[in-house]
Amino acid sequence: MAMERETDLPIVVGVDGSEPSLRAVDWAADEAALRGVPLRLVYASLWERYEGAQLAEDLGKPSEQVRAEDIVATAAQRARLRRAEVSIATDVLPEEPEYTLLRESRIASLLVTGTRGRGALTEALLGSVSLTVAAHAHCPVIVVRGSHDNQSLPATHGRIVVGVGGGARTTDGAEEKPTSAAAVRFAFEEARRRGAEVEAVRAWRCPAHETTDHPLLTGEPARLHEQRAAEALETALRDAPADVVLHRRTAEGHARTVLADASRHADLLVVGARRRQRHFGLQLGRVTHGALHRSSCPVAIVPESG
Repeated sequence: MAMERETDLPIVVGVDGSEPSLRAVDWAADEAALRGVPLRLVYASLWERYEGAQLAEDLGKPSEQVRAEDIVATAAQRARLRRAEVSIATDVLPEEPEYTLLRESRIASLLVTGTRGRGALTEALLGSVSLTVAAHAHCPVIVVRGSHDNQSLPATHGRIVVGVGGGARTTDGAEEKPTSAAAVRFAFEEARRRGAEVEAVRAWRCPAHETTDHPLLTGEPARLHEQRAAEALETALRDAPADVVLHRRTAEGHARTVLADASRHADLLVVGARRRQRHFGLQLGRVTHGALHRSSCPVAIVPESG
């Protein structure tokens, strides 16, 4: 039997009945329509063990009446009302939610989750399932942020922001090729689908311990760091397609802060996460972790090799 092409793989959404997961369904339905792929809604019945006991209260039912079938049926109906042209499948699995979604990520083009937060305060915090999935999935993961009601925000900015990270230093102090190749490709592909522009951002900082007494930094330490950031950005974007409007920007500051600020005027924030040997799956660094918790728009976490 022929292998399924990547473009035919479904978008998988983890649902649990909460408002954040229903916003994730909205976002995923729109994306499935853009890509022309099926939508798969998955409920893992042990989810409440990790995410709290408020699910029944959220749905306005006694806990004994909250059934997995009701949850996925409600999510499917919502997706059909939003995007009638999308093919929708559902599944209820009596498994650990992390295990279920990580397995699903092997046969998905995208894996979409909500933040699992409740209210203006807890919305800033990711649930343990969403954070684990973002760290270890085998396909790009979208964590839907940026709205505090039960509706997914429409794409209104026409802009996708991608964070361009730096590579490791060589022995002579030069920076190797930035480690954001997959994230940059993903951002351009999404921009094409949406007719959006791309803003590629590279943050830089001048460490406090680097003074003008340093032989390589005499007189202009900040300027040298900014120049290195600009060079890293150009390296990452050297294969940028000509059919997408591209804005390049370097900014001084912590990358997680710079990207969070940029997300205020974006429809999607894209960051890469590296696979590391001797670790299981993706390890979220401080930048990616900060983006997931502070972004004003949905965040795409794209696996990077190397």
